[in-house]
Amino acid sequence: MAEGGDDLSSEQTEKLLQFQDLTGLEDMERCRTLLERHNWDMEVAVQDRFNEEEGRPSLFRDQQREVRTPPVNVSPVDQRVIHISRGRPPQGIMGWGIFIVMLPFRFVYSSLMDILRFFWRLFMPDPRRTVTDPVGDVTSFIQEYDSQFGETHPVFYQGSYSQVLNDAKNELKFLLVYLHGDDHQDTPEFCRSTLGNADVIEFIDARMLFWGCNTNSPEGFRVSQALRENTYPFLALIVLRQNRMTVVARIEGPIGPVELIERLTRVMEDNEASLIAVRADREERHFNRSLREQQDEAYLESLKADQEKEKKKREEMEKQKQELEEAKRREMEIVKKQEEIMRRKEELRTSIPEEPAVDDPDAIKVLVKLPDGTRIERRFCGSWSAKHLYNFVFCHEMTPDDFSIVTNFPRKTLPCQPVDGQPDPPSFIELKFGKSELVFVHDHEA
Repeated sequence: MAEGGDDLSSEQTEKLLQFQDLTGLEDMERCRTLLERHNWDMEVAVQDRFNEEEGRPSLFRDQQREVRTPPVNVSPVDQRVIHISRGRPPQGIMGWGIFIVMLPFRFVYSSLMDILRFFWRLFMPDPRRTVTDPVGDVTSFIQEYDSQFGETHPVFYQGSYSQVLNDAKNELKFLLVYLHGDDHQDTPEFCRSTLGNADVIEFIDARMLFWGCNTNSPEGFRVSQALRENTYPFLALIVLRQNRMTVVARIEGPIGPVELIERLTRVMEDNEASLIAVRADREERHFNRSLREQQDEAYLESLKADQEKEKKKREEMEKQKQELEEAKRREMEIVKKQEEIMRRKEELRTSIPEEPAVDDPDAIKVLVKLPDGTRIERRFCGSWSAKHLYNFVFCHEMTPDDFSIVTNFPRKTLPCQPVDGQPDPPSFIELKFGKSELVFVHDHEA
């Protein structure tokens, strides 16, 4: 149990757990707050929670924002007006005589009362004309109704008149409006016998929304002014027709349960076609909207696929461009390297000393075998640095760019390559060359 749960009664604790189970709210404090807002009325609190989830206005009076009332056609030409009166015409000569004699007095009394009411309202404005809390008026009426007539009645809509009109319009349901007149003599009997009848309750709950309010409250008075009832009990059947909420039937005066069901059934059957047409129109619009959404989705998918293809194409072109640029760069480097090698060969050719004479006692003949099998030979002085052998081989056109000179038996690499900034390689004598030597060129890039 959440903190502060010790001050709850066992009944409130049970309601709290039941509310949490019905709504799926895990926050126990949130559940308690919602129940306390509605005086622990489980039905109202649950409906308020569902209204919040569906984006409808809250039923809590401090948070409730009145929604715009849809336009209502109060007096269509084909409206069913059902006026039921218990009064009977005068009987016999005596009855008619009394009726005629009393008629002027009744007229004068009615006129005087109308004049008094006019001046009373002129100096004392009716407080019911200011609607400040429509939902509060409705919930107060339901609580008073339950305490006076019991809870056996059709389910009253827990919201304002504007809200129930919007719900009936959105859900394409019939709406039965009941205006409760406290002071009318026929009200108690109608509430107990008609609205408390099991068949009436089942009929109304299964087939329509049911909204009621006391005309002595600002919300009930506002609706009374809009519907312009003449007497009580008053019922109005409202349904969406030609894209406008329309009062298709008015029932004024006391009516029994059987007759009420028959009258409502007949009116609903006469107006069912308009609901069917609206449902078909909505389904068609929903289908067209879904079709457009599917087409838009397919178009977006196709556009996305085309964009992906275009992206891949650009990436491939960019990659090819980079590869081409890299190939050009490498080619330029190779050309530059070849030019550098050619320049260096030209410089080194002039630095190689002339061959010694054949009969020079210090002369050494070196036979060089290139990787492609070409043989070249030259004479060097034994006292010369072996770098001249390397430069001689390097300057030959068939020599690879990156090479070393090796002996065969025993196989070893001759340290004859000159390095800038270091002493010259040893002389041929220091390398123990004989009068005639055979060496091989090893290609490092092979």
